[in-house]
Amino acid sequence: MAQEPAEALEGNEETEEIIDPPTIDSKYRMILLAAQRSKQLQRGAIPRTELDIRKHKATRVAMRELEEKKVNFKILDN
Repeated sequence: MAQEPAEALEGNEETEEIIDPPTIDSKYRMILLAAQRSKQLQRGAIPRTELDIRKHKATRVAMRELEEKKVNFKILDN
């Protein structure tokens, strides 16, 4: 395995994830997205909102993240 130069490693630390989710078009889709995000939070994902995961249920934190548009997702057409 070749090592990358130090300059390349520093550049990776400064890049931020761009969060631009599509609009949620139905309550059913909102429930499905919140359920998936809730599972991630229960498995140890870092919350992206001010709610404390120890004081609030994972589903409440997931709903707040979706309301604040802090979670990326894609709508796939099947």
